[in-house]
Amino acid sequence: MTATTSAAEQIRIPAVAVLRPALAEFVGSAGLTAVVVGSGIAAQNLSPSDTGLQLLENALATALGLTVLILVFAPSSGAQFNPVVTLVDAAIGGRPWRDLWTYIPAQILGCLAGAMLANLMFEQPAARWSSTERATPAHLLAEVVATAGLILVIFVLARTGRSGIIAPAVGAYIGAAYWFTSSTSFANPAITIGRTITDTFAGIAPGSVPWYIGAQLVGAGIGLAAVRLFAPRPGATR
Repeated sequence: MTATTSAAEQIRIPAVAVLRPALAEFVGSAGLTAVVVGSGIAAQNLSPSDTGLQLLENALATALGLTVLILVFAPSSGAQFNPVVTLVDAAIGGRPWRDLWTYIPAQILGCLAGAMLANLMFEQPAARWSSTERATPAHLLAEVVATAGLILVIFVLARTGRSGIIAPAVGAYIGAAYWFTSSTSFANPAITIGRTITDTFAGIAPGSVPWYIGAQLVGAGIGLAAVRLFAPRPGATR
């Protein structure tokens, strides 16, 4: 009986170890998208005639919500919620490349689920294609800048022994980037995909998505180069 139980536990533990991080990425990504989309809808309802105030409400909720979600899920998966963060993490040796096969699908599916949840909470159709076209040259440049900055913030802090402040730093950066980028800083291919199915304040038309993801990948590459320049070795402080 003991041998049988031990064998069952040995089979179950690796399965749990694989599923827990992916589930954390799914739930965290869903939570982030629900915050972004839900606060956007609430902002439209509360401040229907003031776009600036709508953006402020959306940005504040996103900054706070993202900080909390990172703090909650970091022990389980690293709280990446973003395919370009996962790609860069693998590129610098922070996690195995095989994790991409579970992390990235979980992130995309989580963002789609979060958008649907937010829609339903505000009596919107669960899924409706966005009609908001966003792919202008200025928006794409903004996505390159926003994504490069996000990668720089995360990995310079991580590689210089300051992982404990990544959550508030990322929340603050994204909150600020809502305002200093013309694209309002999507900086995340998964949430870009998720936001296609909400025709509300935070939505993006499907036709704009390939352009945004391309810009985000370019930004990730620039961010990675900057990380290697400013924090070439893990643990280095100068």
